[in-house]
Amino acid sequence: MIAACQLMVVLDATIVNIALPHIREALDFSTTGLSWVVTSYTLTFGGLLLLGGRAGDILGRRRVFTTGVLLFVLASLLGGLAQEPWQLLVARALQGAGGAIASPTALALVTTTFPEGPERNRAFGVFAAVSAGGGAIGLLAGGMLTEWLSWRWVMFVNVPIGILIAVLAPLYIAESRRHPGRFDITGALTSTLGMASLVYGFVRAAEEGWRDGITLGSFGAAVVLLAAFALNESRVPDPITPLRMFADRNRSGTYLIMLSLAAAMFGMFFFIVLFVQDVLHYSPITAGLAFLPVTVAIVAGAGTSQRLLPTLGPKPFMVTGSLLAGIGMGWLTFTDQNSGYLDGVLAPMLFFGFGMGLNFVTLTLTAVSGVAQHEAGAASGLLNATQQVGGSLGLAVLMTLFGDAGRAEAVKQIPDFTAHASPEQRTEFAATHELPGRWGDAVLVQGMSTSFLAATALIGLALLTALVVIRVRRSDLEALGGTAGPGGPAV
Repeated sequence: MIAACQLMVVLDATIVNIALPHIREALDFSTTGLSWVVTSYTLTFGGLLLLGGRAGDILGRRRVFTTGVLLFVLASLLGGLAQEPWQLLVARALQGAGGAIASPTALALVTTTFPEGPERNRAFGVFAAVSAGGGAIGLLAGGMLTEWLSWRWVMFVNVPIGILIAVLAPLYIAESRRHPGRFDITGALTSTLGMASLVYGFVRAAEEGWRDGITLGSFGAAVVLLAAFALNESRVPDPITPLRMFADRNRSGTYLIMLSLAAAMFGMFFFIVLFVQDVLHYSPITAGLAFLPVTVAIVAGAGTSQRLLPTLGPKPFMVTGSLLAGIGMGWLTFTDQNSGYLDGVLAPMLFFGFGMGLNFVTLTLTAVSGVAQHEAGAASGLLNATQQVGGSLGLAVLMTLFGDAGRAEAVKQIPDFTAHASPEQRTEFAATHELPGRWGDAVLVQGMSTSFLAATALIGLALLTALVVIRVRRSDLEALGGTAGPGGPAV
């Protein structure tokens, strides 16, 4: 049951991606607005992740686990029934909140449910396998559900699974002992709302420009909220984000690397999903299959680093992984309308995927290296939160660049569109204000290429950080046994 919950939460980060073009058509999203379908989930998931783990300790893990699953189920049902864009975005935010409550509690339940020894090790192995395979399963499941039924079923599919988990939980999971403590509600709200305001400012700028009043107001609100968050965390006795975690240069560097890589990764997947379906005209199932080799590359990279870390130490994997990911992303900047799957998409994504795999295990171990046992959960949880929040912020920044480059390319394409468009295409343009057909493909590809250039720069920041900041000793990892815990970042 615990594994089933983790699978449901992990695959929901990818199952919706394949359905994005169909969601855009059904609910009349703009391309830039469509990014919120991803961002609204990852923002609340990352922003409330540490609070969810804290709630399980204070209120009882089984109770909190069941509550998170039921909230996830309710949000999935509402998302599947959505008739307006805002309704789907609210549902996705609630899904993220449910996932943030259930996911850290699920991992803690493995520790409390299974006795130490071989039985617990097997349970951790299953949990880790589910976390690693959830992304691939989500891509395939999203493709099948979208093509055979409807995009709405990528949401509905969670309902029966979640209800079954919630019903069976009291029968098979014992309630944990409660620990006294306080909730840092102020920290959770100011951080989540501050990041949401920052992300909204970038997305709004992509649509309305940098001088728009709401854009500037969003950035101003973000500054105030995030400043309030930092002030709060420095004063409360039980902060949601222990600022002392950033005092160590290796851990701070690890968080910066994860933030930069996640920012690039979320943007890459978002745009490539649109490219293979809108430009290459792949069906949802074919699009899901197209991403499977990337998942294999990530798993291969993670396995390589896990085996060799005790021998080589972490820095070579951070440097090599970031370099390979940067090569793959830089290659993607050359993608155009004439690019095919093998040369334009698959080859660069294999470089990117293997490089990310080298980093995932390494960053997880480095984040908890040298941390006291009672703070290991906070250190690894903060890394996961950094991954989700970094992905949200990165996608927003890349969408801003996409919007600017897309508008400039649209101006170039208008004369040719005016001269050669069919009446049907003119009608579509009048209704959506987005160029259809090959003119729209040109706008999409130009915006993608510009965004990928910025993503390459983000990976460059990760590479520079690995070279200059990280100084982890090999003995630090040997003390941990040279293996990654199952609570590491989802691939």
